[in-house]
Amino acid sequence: MVLLEPGIFLAAMGITLLEISEASAVGLAISAEGGNKTFLYVAFGILIVFVITFAVGQQIARLPILFVRIIAAVLLLYFGLRLARSARRAVVRARNTGFTNEESIEKGVFYTAFSVGLVEAFEAAIVLVALIPNGFYSTIYGMVVGLLIVVAGTVVLKTQVRKIKQANMKVVVSALLLSFSAFWFVEAITALSDLWLIPLFLIFGIGVYLFAHRK
Repeated sequence: MVLLEPGIFLAAMGITLLEISEASAVGLAISAEGGNKTFLYVAFGILIVFVITFAVGQQIARLPILFVRIIAAVLLLYFGLRLARSARRAVVRARNTGFTNEESIEKGVFYTAFSVGLVEAFEAAIVLVALIPNGFYSTIYGMVVGLLIVVAGTVVLKTQVRKIKQANMKVVVSALLLSFSAFWFVEAITALSDLWLIPLFLIFGIGVYLFAHRK
C-alpha cells in the first residue's frame, strides 16, 4: 500500500493547477478559432513534457527554459498580432454586412496551442522534478488530480465561451496571447509573478479592442 505524503501531494497538485490552468485558458480562447482540435495540441504539448519529466527525472531541469520561453513568446506575439488584425476584419465585416464569420480557420492557432501547453507544462515540471525524490507516488497523484480538475473546469467553461461573439472572442484571444508573449519575454530576463498577467491582459485587451473597433 502506497502512503501519500500530504505536503508533496498538495504541492504537486497546486503547481499543476496553476500552470496547466493557464494553458487551458488559452486553449479555451483559441478553440473559438480552431475548434475542439485545439485542445489536442495543448494536451500534446503537456503530455510530451510530463512523460519526459517522469521518465528522466531531474534531467528535465537542465533543459534551457530561457530558449523555450523566447521561442514561445515569439510565436505568441506573431499569432496575437495576427488575431488582432482578424478581429479588426470581423468588426468591419459586421458593420458592412451584419455577419462576422471568417472564411477560414486561423491555422496558426494549433502551433500556438502546442507552444502554450509545452511551456506551461515545462514550468510545472521544474517544480515536480524537485518533488519526485521526496515522494514519487505523491507527486504523480497530485499531478493527476490537478490535471483532472483543470479538465473538468475546461469542460464546464467551454459551453460559456461559445456564447461570445466571434469578433469579441478574437479580441480576448489576441490580448491573452500578447499578454503571455510579453510575460515570457520579460521572464527571459528576470523572474515575474504570474499576477502580472492580469494587468498585462487588461492593457492588451483595451489596446486590441480599440484597434479592432476604431472608425
